[in-house]
Amino acid sequence: MKYRRILSSVVVASAAIAAMAIDNIAEEVAWVVGDEPIYKSEIEEQYMAMQQERQSINGDPYCVIPEQMAIEKLFLHQADLDTVEVAESQVQQAVDSRLNYMITNLGTREKVEQMFNMTYPEIREKLATNMRNQYRVSEVQRNLTKDLKITPADVRRYFNALPSDSVPFVPMQVEVQIITLNPVIPRQEIEDVKARLRDFSDRITRGESDFSTLAVLYSQAPESVRGGEIGFMGRGQLVPEYAAVAFNLNDPKKVSKIVETEYGFHIIQLIEKRGDRINTRHILLRPRVSDKDLTDAINRLDSVRTDILDKNVMTFSEAARYISQDKDTRYSHGQMVNQNTGTVRFEMSQLPQEIAKAVAGLQPGEISPAFIMKDPKSSRDIVAIVKLTQRIDAHKANLADDYQLAKDMYEESQRERIVKDWLEKKIRDTYVRIEEGWRNCTFEHQGWIKAQK
Repeated sequence: MKYRRILSSVVVASAAIAAMAIDNIAEEVAWVVGDEPIYKSEIEEQYMAMQQERQSINGDPYCVIPEQMAIEKLFLHQADLDTVEVAESQVQQAVDSRLNYMITNLGTREKVEQMFNMTYPEIREKLATNMRNQYRVSEVQRNLTKDLKITPADVRRYFNALPSDSVPFVPMQVEVQIITLNPVIPRQEIEDVKARLRDFSDRITRGESDFSTLAVLYSQAPESVRGGEIGFMGRGQLVPEYAAVAFNLNDPKKVSKIVETEYGFHIIQLIEKRGDRINTRHILLRPRVSDKDLTDAINRLDSVRTDILDKNVMTFSEAARYISQDKDTRYSHGQMVNQNTGTVRFEMSQLPQEIAKAVAGLQPGEISPAFIMKDPKSSRDIVAIVKLTQRIDAHKANLADDYQLAKDMYEESQRERIVKDWLEKKIRDTYVRIEEGWRNCTFEHQGWIKAQK
């Protein structure tokens, strides 16, 4: 939604909490919305943050930014009237996710503090306030538009009335079914991996090695660069096997037993518990797949492909159900689902690289030879075959092929209209004062200046 995007730019994300040097003088008030002032220092801080985030500003920042802040204050005032509250656990989970992202990109917590020139608790507090406001604004918007009803006739009228240059161009899309096999890993390879992890655990317990150092040197997890630390997570954010062990840890000096998950084998160390969230570090090792194991899996899937092509043996859907080891697709005929859109259609760029390459040479109904690919979740080598179910050539959107797209466009336009109408009325009904020096602007919304006495 347009107004959600406007307001989210006001919410101070990572770089927006960077401290700035402010002269030791009385605060200059730029705007007053109701009884809420907007200070010049706040506007400048937001401007600095947007520059650091490389966000584009469509217009004079000293006009655009205070107007966005004023809009947020109007929504928050309505949230107060409606007694809109958000679950603190939801806020803290969002804060943890953001902080984990920043630590991942910068490397350590200390570097985050250095970049923002604030202590870690100050960063958490600032982010929590901004996240809380963002959720409250979103809830007000949701309440405004929750009774929106849309019919197919509405969608048709809307789409047919669109100017030709407003009808979107839809890139080529494909629908794909998939069958995967995980190559057999020799038992000895698994035992070797466990032996290495037991050795790490013994060295840590005896005080000969530091857990985080071993994680940096040997772990195959993305978090290895920061000593294996994954950041605060709720139970539902972790794979069940990991969560079951991690949440039973109580002593930060102890190392867990070996845990097997879909990603490989782990040992875990507790860093801190905070309510229903936990911060741990881990070392992940994946058993290696030999060339012979990969070749055997390829041969097996090529044999399955041959049986499917001989239609008297089995169909692709049947093979997906009884042979495929892809948990996300085996019970839906092997049909891949685009997680970005929730539909079964993919642009080629949205497919894993190996699948896109295999699909590119197929005609609808054809099945690829077996090929090796990286599992998108675990990064393990797996083997797959794919069937191109349908190819929709690039085209200008139409109702027959792109009804869902048209429906989404219409729904978005109606939500924006409802919120815009509400916002314009709220501006008219709210006391607003814009100080001299801040009025010479072309504002996006009418009524700010007119509201002054």
